[in-house]
Amino acid sequence: MEKNDQKHMATPEGKNELTRRQFLSYALGGTGAFMAAAIGAPLLTFGLAPLKTSGSSNMVGTGHKVNEFNGQDPKLISFKLHVNDGWNSKDVQKQAYVIQQGDKLLVMSPICTHLGCLVSKATPQWSQGGKWYFHCPCHNSLFDKYGVQSPDSPATRPLDLYTYDVRNGELFVSGQMIKRG
Repeated sequence: MEKNDQKHMATPEGKNELTRRQFLSYALGGTGAFMAAAIGAPLLTFGLAPLKTSGSSNMVGTGHKVNEFNGQDPKLISFKLHVNDGWNSKDVQKQAYVIQQGDKLLVMSPICTHLGCLVSKATPQWSQGGKWYFHCPCHNSLFDKYGVQSPDSPATRPLDLYTYDVRNGELFVSGQMIKRG
């Protein structure tokens, strides 16, 4: 048997030794695996982090008591949400219109569902379809005091709602939105 055909060389004691070629293959293979792990682990962690921390679902207190809201007119409130979005983490000032409808509250986003403009609380306007409370100045979308769009409105659905909770009589709001219609 030739020397090149042997996988291990036998020593006089009968033990097999590692050849120089095998040693170099194991050493280079181990070094390559270590380098791949050293580069891949941070990339994997960095790439998967946004999946864990995206969006905002924490409830925040608004400082308003539930009995401040009635079914007559929506009230504009401001609140601050802490938002973790991907690698960004910041406090964002938000607004909502709140009105009581029956035994529940509607916490409406002031963003028009047509093209994302801000609706303004207007002097209630009478039109053929009834009384309209919110007006989007960009494309003339009209919404009633409960955020339902006018039949003639370019907006195709009512104003979105924030999810909310009531704790000890205080209104808590989340960054999660509910699309209506």
